[in-house]
Amino acid sequence: MGVMTKAENRAAAKAWHEYREQQRREAERVADIAADLAELDRLRRYLIFSRRAYGPDREKLQNANDDYVEELTGDRTRLHAGSSSIG
Repeated sequence: MGVMTKAENRAAAKAWHEYREQQRREAERVADIAADLAELDRLRRYLIFSRRAYGPDREKLQNANDDYVEELTGDRTRLHAGSSSIG
């Protein structure tokens, strides 16, 4: 293994820094999405269990919520309760 020149060392350091910055940005993005999903889940639960108004308006809000979840995750049903089986 040879000795790196100053230029090679700078290039390697720059590449490493860019890689670490990309990882940091991706981690922030994942955290932001997780926070958004938590709030969307809270909203969805409110619409289903707490809101007293029923009908098309509630459905529109639930659909908009599900649309945004799909945009974030690619899975429209990500926040839907899992199916349960009896027996």
